[in-house]
Amino acid sequence: MNAIFKTRLHKAIFLLILVVIIGVLGYMNLANYNFIDAFYMTIITVSTVGFGEVHPMDADDKLFTTFLILLSLTVFGYIISVLTEYIVNGKFLEDIKTKKVEKQINQLENHTIVCGYGRNGRQAVEKLIRFNEPILVIEKNPEMIKKLEEQKILYVNGDATEDSVLEKAKVKNAANLIACLPSDASNLYIVLSAKQLNDKLNIVSRASCESASRKIKIGGANNVIMPDRLGGDHMASLIVTPNVVHFIDNLAIEEESHSNVVEIPVKKLPSHLINQPIQKIQEETSCTVIGYKVNDKDFIVNPDSQMPMQKDDLLIVLGQHSQLENLSNLIKV
Repeated sequence: MNAIFKTRLHKAIFLLILVVIIGVLGYMNLANYNFIDAFYMTIITVSTVGFGEVHPMDADDKLFTTFLILLSLTVFGYIISVLTEYIVNGKFLEDIKTKKVEKQINQLENHTIVCGYGRNGRQAVEKLIRFNEPILVIEKNPEMIKKLEEQKILYVNGDATEDSVLEKAKVKNAANLIACLPSDASNLYIVLSAKQLNDKLNIVSRASCESASRKIKIGGANNVIMPDRLGGDHMASLIVTPNVVHFIDNLAIEEESHSNVVEIPVKKLPSHLINQPIQKIQEETSCTVIGYKVNDKDFIVNPDSQMPMQKDDLLIVLGQHSQLENLSNLIKV
């Protein structure tokens, strides 16, 4: 339906231009007007302003002018009908809304693209929103798109396995991508396409089995998650070590949690703390550093308090809300 309206609107504009061309050529050939006079006569005739003729008209000129007036009235009637239908059917407001969304999408940088708004996709989006991360969802299911519109979440309507859709989602400007479609083949295709378009992209993908997980990992995903396996492990852990699980759940990186775990790149710390021992940041913020990652190597759990904090390393910090506020204020200094 939208395509039909767009075609009719373009046709109306084309007909208006055609009327002006016919008028100009007619006056130039029949009345021997120059281009400026012919254009002027055409405009005042088509617009029915009626300022008066440039030169006296003979019978042929008057017949042509009558024909031009009738033709222009017919075209204007068609234009009015198209515009009325365009506005009454909501297409006008829809186009304004679409252009506004496209403008917001074009301004996105270092955002996270979530492919699919099913159960896993919704959970990922909710978590990212809580952490104020810029996000964009790719979805083609009309029911899911309606939910995204209700929640005012940026989205691209289309198939995430298509390169053109990924490009529309500004994948080249994105920092992260989450592929959480129910099909392993689709997720693999997304990973391959996205990595080809942006080789610096951090990709997290869903997989349903070990075989698919390995293939998606080879395809370029930085991390692959198997939700069913995680669910089974979690349930077993609640039997074997229930108190440990409850303790870790309470430390989950949720804003509502009493105690939070956050990751802090050392380079974000004030310069006076760079190359200083971990003990310094613990003294200034009362937070506890429970993990330390040395420049893309494995994590060091419960690092020594005298270990120096190097610029390219990463801290995993545990603290209560007030303690993490101290850390946040320290980073802003």
